[in-house]
Amino acid sequence: MHLRGGTLPDRVHDRSVAVTIRVMVVDDQAMVREGVAVLLGLQPDIEVVAAVADGHQAVTAAGEHTPDVILMDIRLPGLDGLAATRHILDVPPGGHRPRVIMLTTFELDEYIFEALRAGASGFLLKGASAADLAQAVRVVAAGESLLSPSVTRRLIAEFAARPAAPAAPAAPAAPAARTGATTALTPRETEVLTLIAGGLSNAEIAAALVVAEETVKTHVGRIFTKLDLRDRAQAVVVAYEAGLVVPRR
Repeated sequence: MHLRGGTLPDRVHDRSVAVTIRVMVVDDQAMVREGVAVLLGLQPDIEVVAAVADGHQAVTAAGEHTPDVILMDIRLPGLDGLAATRHILDVPPGGHRPRVIMLTTFELDEYIFEALRAGASGFLLKGASAADLAQAVRVVAAGESLLSPSVTRRLIAEFAARPAAPAAPAAPAAPAARTGATTALTPRETEVLTLIAGGLSNAEIAAALVVAEETVKTHVGRIFTKLDLRDRAQAVVVAYEAGLVVPRR
């Protein structure tokens, strides 16, 4: 099976199955792009609406196909994945804003933190299994971030203190613009946000604070509302940029 000119295999377009999540794949390596598209296209709840090779094509295709989730390679020719993500997510209020999963070869790619600042909801290794790939799309489409506690700790400790690249304009909705709003949080909410930044899950936060997990979920929901956050990935960025947690050296 081959993809030519962004055309996907017939199986991917089979409307006889229940399709609910619209996905776009962006990768300059044809084998990776085609393989991911085919694997996702076999899922009954996922429809691959486009598969493109670079950032410029991604920006155009995102506007034409309005995907729910974009799998975006970080390192692309021309317009790279970071710049493409900023362009795609820079939409006016009420506009279509897909969720972006960055594809990378290395678990601690140097651009991952910048991707989160640009609005990405997480990242996925290119070597992930078909099951993990499909689950990642479902998780992000459901509004969660794709950052495991262990990865969050390692990633943020390494990159949180790095300033944004001077030449890269921040998207209007960048988390950094909301760090001042952390003063609106209650002491308990601030404590919960700090624990989120430490990579703890809701269950782990509940155990640490000796409260019910439902109580933690309530706090998390209020934090997201007050800081206008989409997911935990953005919450982690805000916590570190607000100085609530100091990265380990």
